[in-house]
Order: sequence, then C-alpha cells, then structure tokens
Amino acid sequence: MREAEVAAHDKTVHKTDVMQTIFTTDEVHSRDRFRQWRDVCEDRLVPMAQSCLGEDPFDAVIEGTSIGSLQFTKFSLSNLRASTTTQTLRHENHKTDQLFMSMVLSGAVHSEQYDRSSTDNIGDFSIRDTNRTWTIEHKGYSEVLAIQIPRGWLEAMLGSTRRFAGLTVGGHLPTATLARSFVSNLLNVGDRLSPQEAERMTAVAIDLVAASLAERLALDTPKALHGTLVLQRAKAHIAENLGDPDLGPTQVAAAAGVSLRRLQALFREDGRNVAAHIWERRLEKAARYLSDPGCLHIRLGEVAYRCGFVDQAHFSRRFRDRYGVSPRDYRHAALTRTRSEPDPPYPSASAAQSASTAFT
Repeated sequence: MREAEVAAHDKTVHKTDVMQTIFTTDEVHSRDRFRQWRDVCEDRLVPMAQSCLGEDPFDAVIEGTSIGSLQFTKFSLSNLRASTTTQTLRHENHKTDQLFMSMVLSGAVHSEQYDRSSTDNIGDFSIRDTNRTWTIEHKGYSEVLAIQIPRGWLEAMLGSTRRFAGLTVGGHLPTATLARSFVSNLLNVGDRLSPQEAERMTAVAIDLVAASLAERLALDTPKALHGTLVLQRAKAHIAENLGDPDLGPTQVAAAAGVSLRRLQALFREDGRNVAAHIWERRLEKAARYLSDPGCLHIRLGEVAYRCGFVDQAHFSRRFRDRYGVSPRDYRHAALTRTRSEPDPPYPSASAAQSASTAFT
C-alpha cells in the first residue's frame, strides 16, 4: 500500500517533459552498449567499476536536465552492480566537491557505504559521499533520480557527510514526502523559471532534503546514545587498566560488550583509533608520574611497568616520539620547573618540554 501511494504521488517525475534523453541503448549495437553506458555515467556522475548481473543484453536509458545550480539525472536500467573504488576515487574526472542524492522512482536499489547497508524502495532516497567508496546493485528493473548537490550545502546544515551518507530516508517520512513532491513539481516547471527563480527554488529543494535527513537522523538518537555510553565504558576500562601490558582493542571490546568492529567504528566516529588512544593514555600517565615530585623515588623502569610498557627501551622510544625528549630529561625539566615555580605543582607536558629545551 505504501509503495502504491508513493508511486502515484511521484508519477509526475516519470512523465516530465523537462528531462532530455542523454543516452539510450536502443540506438547502440548490443556489443557496444555497456561500454558506452560506462562512458556516459563517468561523465554524468563519477567514475565507477560496473558489471552486469544478468545474461540478457544490457538495456538502459539516461535522461537529464539542470535547474539552477542542481543537475538532475534519471537512470532507467536493469541488473547492474556499480561501485566506486580506491582506484576510481583517484580518477581525474572524480567529483570530490559534490554529493549525490539517489531517489528510487521504481523497483529497488541495494546500497552500501560507511558500514551501512540498506535497500531503498520506491520513494526512498539516500546520499552518496563521493569521497568514500560505495556500492549499489539494481536487481531487476529500476528507475532512479540522481541529484548532484554541492557538498558544502548539506554539510553547512548537517555537519560531516559521514553522519548521513548511506542512510536510507524512508519515503513515508513527512519531510521526505514534502521533499519528493517539491522535486517532482520543480522538474515539471523548471524550464519555465527564470535563472533567479531557479536558484531560489533549488535552494528550497535542498532545505527540504536537509530537513528530511535531519528527521531521519533523529530516529537514530537512541542508537547514538547507546554508542556514546559504549564509548564511555570503553574509555573507562582503558583508564583503569593502563598497567596491563595485554590491554588492547580486543580486550576493550569484550569489556564494553560490543564487537571489535563496532568498537573501532565508534572510535572512528569520535575521530580516534582504539590502539592509538590506549598508547596516548599510557604516555600521559607516565608523564604525570615523571612530573610528580612525590614519585621521584620511582625508577624509570618501574614507571614504564606501571604504565603497561613491556620494557624500558620501548617506553623511552614511545615517550620521545610523543614529547620530543627522553623520560629522564622530561622528569628533570618538570621537577626543575616545580622547584622554581611552586604554583602550580605539576607542569603540563608542553611546559616541561619547553623547560627541557632550555637545558640543551
């Protein structure tokens, strides 16, 4: 019922006269169809690795138009798998400053990006991030409307594309219904708008798309909150077990009650790496020991052991890489500063490093 209502609501997109035929396999010999299709796609969208999923001759139609600053492309095709790869992302024709909104008009499209996997049905739409690999599959016949959107437009309203790329925005959501209706009507009158009117109307369209994405993101709030709590548990476990030389991502994931892959994804979203976070906390703990006059009696080897380093040489190497001085020089500089400036008693790492430089 839902798909029938969406299809009826979107019928204007299918019959609009604004779209001009850019490519059709009807006019190409069967042996050349797929190659020419790929060439047009590379120019219209981005370079992609593509393959046919069926045995039948490849059939497809590409229609397109531009309204204001937006480029609209309608793809009608069957049984195709397409993906961007690390190689295609380096292609000279790649559009790094653009995002693509993909709205399903007919059939279904399976997609994957940013560890998100979903199937978009009629009326649904999602955003493809051109700077990261993605995969789409058209099994059976489908029609898709792709809208090329300047990256900065959406990121200015919603933040990093990583937050929303690859998420399916259900066609049943209220703001998605409004966005879809507006785009359909815009395509029907686009050729009658003045350039100024076209720019204003495309800006409204993007505002509605952003509102739809915001509505979709709001549905994940409980999940996001859970991820925050997992991250907090993981960081607390790391802080409490820095002296364990076996502390690593796998142990932390088990303590937090999630898979290693999930833990790594949560740390990436936080702009960190699990293993790097562990080493950073170990080095910070060591710096506190070395800055504390009350710990002057603790030998460097014992400091290394208490902070989870397997030996003093490894500790010294890591510490120098992080602070630019050896643990011994760091302690000397920090304690000298403490004696000359008793308040505050514990200098920061940067202050101690500066003081150490003055001694050399």
